[in-house]
Amino acid sequence: MAETIIEIQGVWFSFNDQPVLRKASLTVPRGDFLVIIGPNGGGKTTLLKLILGLLKPDRGTVRVFGQTPERVAHRIGYVPQNVHVNKTFPVSVLDVVLMGRLRKGRGWSHDTRQDRIAAQTVLEQMRIWEHRGRRIGELSGGELQRVFIARALVSGPEALFLDEAMASIDTQSRGEFYDALKELNRTVTVVAVSHDLMILSSHVKSVACVNRELYHHDSGEITQKMIDQVYHCPVDLVAHGVPHRVLSRHGDQ
Repeated sequence: MAETIIEIQGVWFSFNDQPVLRKASLTVPRGDFLVIIGPNGGGKTTLLKLILGLLKPDRGTVRVFGQTPERVAHRIGYVPQNVHVNKTFPVSVLDVVLMGRLRKGRGWSHDTRQDRIAAQTVLEQMRIWEHRGRRIGELSGGELQRVFIARALVSGPEALFLDEAMASIDTQSRGEFYDALKELNRTVTVVAVSHDLMILSSHVKSVACVNRELYHHDSGEITQKMIDQVYHCPVDLVAHGVPHRVLSRHGDQ
């Protein structure tokens, strides 16, 4: 049995006394590729931030690698939903990725040979090594997002968390991006918040549907029943270009 790396039990969370998550429970094994889906305002990003330790639950427990999230931050990579960057700043792709090697106590010391080897490895992994000398302002949205993921990976995390990482990537580039994440998942556990149900077709291993409550499905195929519970508009979702084999209809059991 695979090691459990994320365990959430009976978690409640509210903003200004308004419930965002209610009695959420979830177990994620090592090597999983979990995608978190749900309507806007349903609690997807809140769930991710609770796992990362950026928010504290009102009730319940969150454990990552068997400990509180704060104690294992060095084992986690994170790409937030909005990465604010000044595209006119004269910094190269390689420089941005090397920032991920900065460690507490080292300050702004010069990068080492090991740092550059690690940076090259993740840039090749994300298929953007050839862009290492380009300024970030010259990159497309998809290329820039790969840089941010490479920066999150360069410290060698065991789990990678992505919050709407595909939002700024054009449709044509998404297939290649998903393929890169699938390849990455060979060695890193991936948890991704996404609105893009196309990712469910062949890339992920499990799904968490979140809309105040959490429904977990331990395969990349999501049932119509789960969509009905979370979105309350299955016809619209199926009509958004999602293959029917992804949203196949299962009988109530």
